[in-house]
Amino acid sequence: MLIPQPSVLSESLYKMDQQKQSNPMSQPPVTSSNIEAASSTSKMKRKSMKPRSAVWDHFSKFLDDTGIQKGKCNYCEKEFYCDPKRNGTSALKHHMSACIKNPHSVTTRQSQLSLQPLSSSTQEGGGNYQLGMLSSWHFDQDVARRKLAKMTIIDELPFMFVEGEGFKEWVECIQPKFRIPSRWTVSRDCYDLYLEERKKLKSYFQNSSQRICITTDTWTSLQRINYMCITAHYIDDNWTLHKKILNFCPIGSHKGDDIGMAVESCLLNWGIKRVFTVTVDNASSNDVAVTYLKKKINGWGFGILNCKYLHMRCIAHIINLVVVDGLKENIEAVKRVREAVRYVR
Repeated sequence: MLIPQPSVLSESLYKMDQQKQSNPMSQPPVTSSNIEAASSTSKMKRKSMKPRSAVWDHFSKFLDDTGIQKGKCNYCEKEFYCDPKRNGTSALKHHMSACIKNPHSVTTRQSQLSLQPLSSSTQEGGGNYQLGMLSSWHFDQDVARRKLAKMTIIDELPFMFVEGEGFKEWVECIQPKFRIPSRWTVSRDCYDLYLEERKKLKSYFQNSSQRICITTDTWTSLQRINYMCITAHYIDDNWTLHKKILNFCPIGSHKGDDIGMAVESCLLNWGIKRVFTVTVDNASSNDVAVTYLKKKINGWGFGILNCKYLHMRCIAHIINLVVVDGLKENIEAVKRVREAVRYVR
């Protein structure tokens, strides 16, 4: 790199100075307005920059009554000093990871405690108090969704209830971390829960040795579609009676052969062969269906006394037939009561 000699530099500077003196009009005149503009430009504030810290995704800036800059948490509305020249954002960062209502906080913080009630006792003074056990608790989105699906099934709620404004406000008040699923997601969760429970029950039937009682009935809907429901009743190892719906499906007709084959297919799908009784009403088609099932169960090798007591008749249907026959004896009195009710209405 070549460095010019001092004589050459001085000569060039001298020529530039001579050119400025020879042409004074090339320079702008110095006036009071130019001086004020220069001073105002020098005093102009620098353009404000957008906050680059990640904490401002969870906090909102504001000025209090005294003009001091503060930051408010978007979840718990707690306020912190955040002046950039005095405080900085350290307190905001610490609160962002420790805020209980922050759905984006790290789950490795200290666990919350929950009291699990066990029993209630009476004090000597007459007051009652409740015994319990402390345990750690943390929020789990998957567990909450599973409980939501279970509640939908038990309470027979429509899937779209999760999209109601009242339910959303209630969840926001109880647990803001819970992400409310759509009705389609709830329906899929209910079906997944059904598959899981079906797998457990099927495994229980295949590995247990107790007998199972079957109850079935058929009916026709307003759309002229035939349906059949099959229910299983059994007693577990703790001598607790259980009732489980095994199948709810359309059926071709109310004929005995169709009913028998549908029940047989359901039992094979569930792996049930130790059938104790089959309870049906007194329709003649059910007699044909039970006769068909007797042959199949004896063929499986699990019949008791060649299924002599397999057929159980529904006591409710028998009582209904008795009442109908009794009303036929006093049909005139029934007609008079009906006419009186019709007249009053």
